[in-house]
Amino acid sequence: MRFSHSLKLNHIFRRLYRSGKNAANRYLVLYCRGNGSKGNRIGITVNAKLAHAVHRNRVRRQLREIYRLHEQEFQPGHDLVVVVRSRAIGAPYGKLEEAYLALAAQLGLLREDV
Repeated sequence: MRFSHSLKLNHIFRRLYRSGKNAANRYLVLYCRGNGSKGNRIGITVNAKLAHAVHRNRVRRQLREIYRLHEQEFQPGHDLVVVVRSRAIGAPYGKLEEAYLALAAQLGLLREDV
């Protein structure tokens, strides 16, 4: 993630949940809010009740990689939080990628010129 940073602070996650725009599908929920900076900040949450740590971390790695590969397509200046739903555990990479990009497009996070 060349132009992005990770979100780690709980109060930032809470602020996004409370006042950010959101979109959802069967695999993911995506929250976004402007941050006024030149880059994006991204956080990924997977509930501990969903599966074993190995499976949760695999989905987290896949989502980070999807963002890294498509980072240049995202408009800068946003905080993003991706919440993983139970159907995403064990879902094929292609389905996760499709779901992620569809939510980003729905929220208007993708650039028009790319």
